[in-house]
Amino acid sequence: MSDEHANGRPNESAEDALQPGEALQKKLDHLPPDPGVYKHLDDEGRVLYVGKAKNLRSRVRSYFHQSRPRDGRIRAMLKKVADLDVIVTDTEAEALILENNLIKEHQPRYNVNLKDDKTYPYICVKNERFPSDYFGPYTDSSNMKEVLGVVRSAFKLRTCKLDLEQEKIDAGKYDVCLEYHIENCKGPCEGYQSEADYNETIEQVKQLLRGHVDALTDRLEEEMERAAEGKDYEKAARRRDQIEALRKHAEKQKIVAEDRADRDVFAVHTDREEGLGVGVVFKVREGKVIGRQERRFERVEGRPDEELLLAFLENYYADAAFVPGEVLCSHDPDAAPADDAAALRALLREKNGRKVPIRVPQRGDKASLVRMTKSNAKLLAGEWKLQKLKRGEKRVPHSVKALQESLRLDDLPRRIEAFDISHLGGSETVASLVVFKDGKPRKSDYRTFKIRGAEGTSDDYAAMREVVRRRYRRVKSEDGPWPDLVVIDGGKGQLSSAVESLREKGVYGRFPVIGLAKRLEEVFVPGDSDPKLIAKDSTALQLLQQVRDEAHRFAVTYQRKRRENKTLRSELLDIKGIGPRRRARWRAILPKVGPRRQRKKRRREQRTDANQFVNGSSFVNPSVLPRSSALRAKIGGQRGAVSGPPCEAEKWTAEG
Repeated sequence: MSDEHANGRPNESAEDALQPGEALQKKLDHLPPDPGVYKHLDDEGRVLYVGKAKNLRSRVRSYFHQSRPRDGRIRAMLKKVADLDVIVTDTEAEALILENNLIKEHQPRYNVNLKDDKTYPYICVKNERFPSDYFGPYTDSSNMKEVLGVVRSAFKLRTCKLDLEQEKIDAGKYDVCLEYHIENCKGPCEGYQSEADYNETIEQVKQLLRGHVDALTDRLEEEMERAAEGKDYEKAARRRDQIEALRKHAEKQKIVAEDRADRDVFAVHTDREEGLGVGVVFKVREGKVIGRQERRFERVEGRPDEELLLAFLENYYADAAFVPGEVLCSHDPDAAPADDAAALRALLREKNGRKVPIRVPQRGDKASLVRMTKSNAKLLAGEWKLQKLKRGEKRVPHSVKALQESLRLDDLPRRIEAFDISHLGGSETVASLVVFKDGKPRKSDYRTFKIRGAEGTSDDYAAMREVVRRRYRRVKSEDGPWPDLVVIDGGKGQLSSAVESLREKGVYGRFPVIGLAKRLEEVFVPGDSDPKLIAKDSTALQLLQQVRDEAHRFAVTYQRKRRENKTLRSELLDIKGIGPRRRARWRAILPKVGPRRQRKKRRREQRTDANQFVNGSSFVNPSVLPRSSALRAKIGGQRGAVSGPPCEAEKWTAEG
């Protein structure tokens, strides 16, 4: 039996739990060495994790290699993996895009959760003969409207939905609308603007939407001069108006790089205490910041910043219509798994048409750009944390707020963990851990412990040291969840033992810990010999009592269950005449028999079988006949109905 349980159920050993089952092992043995996407599934078919790989065989099988270092998140996931699904792709870039789409569809628990609760608009340049071009998303709708205003005022594009065909234009099938008369359209529907001229205008609009304002302005100035030299003053006037509109638009954009290059600048900031992070990208075109986007990360425990940044890059560029010539980052994505970064580079090259460098600058203007982006990410993370706290405080009951005030805690004790020790005269020493979240029991997080070092003794202090050490060794290795308050059932002695273990594990001071003595309901804190006084009728003390009593109940229940199982085994195994082979078989069967409640249930089922026999059933197995002599006699009176020799039925009748 394992030494630590969740809700009283034994956990598998770490090594056994991470070994694939027979069916899963067969799939692992037949994986192809091709690029693609894999999905880890649980026993109900739910998607736990979606990943991509340059080589599916080596990547997926590496999860189950004992030599591979694993953090707590990966260990927890592998314990639940029951099946595997793979999709083979032609290239790494295809695998990255497919992975991104599957993560959005399934929202797997163990993937980085990139959260964005807003729907941002795009600008679409449609062309009925070719696929449409999308530009965006625009996180600021007012900025998008301003860009559209520049497009409409400077380039006079048509806004109608007519499917223009040259034959119908020549035949006079279309009439110009009001937009032509108020000079918002050049009238291509009646042939006042040629198809070639209109397509040239569309290319200029695309250049503007990509952020290349200066290059477009220079080009329009050249065209204006040529038109003036050729005495095409109408065209020169149009180019002049376009240039003026573009310059007004460009004046509002800040120059951040003198080299006037196109680049995207990425940075992430994480708050490990809150389990959240924010990624920000600044879009720099021709040295000017033309837009900003952000992503929110949830479930960041156990994930380094490099992994989060790589997830952000993949998520962003999987949907991006335009990839610049350079990408700057606050962290090195190559510190994440090599084939993941390779897939990203392949995608960037495919979308840009040439190799796109990914750099982590340490000095100069580029480093300043990254620092500015990281400052924005830090600011947004703080704002998000504040929003979450405000939303959370509205759901926190008064008792939790009163407890914070009574104990003068820095943070709300939303997650409370409490420990209690139970034993019977020094034997069967066990401990319990109960968890309260926002003032209510969270039974899925309950744990029980069999104390290893205190068997045969009644040393509560040693037992408390052991259970606290084991608990927070695990929490530290898995990077949470950390409690907001720890309650020790006992006085100064038990509290000192707990503090000793916390110091040993290097986590003392990370969260407050108190002791609650039973007799006078006194609250002790480390370093203070005098107890804190909490009003007897306060909701704060009532919450502490509820937590302490629940820890005591859970410990006593577990201790009683172990004692009953041990008593049942010892009584049956000590029967005279039981040989070693039968005793070994019984040892394997008895843990499945269960305690008193299950035995009572089986007896009721046996009585039901016997009653069915008395009421006219033609067969009953004598092995399930009840002990009641009166019922046995009643059964025995129906001679010949019992399956088995008649002498057995006569014998039961005589005994009755």
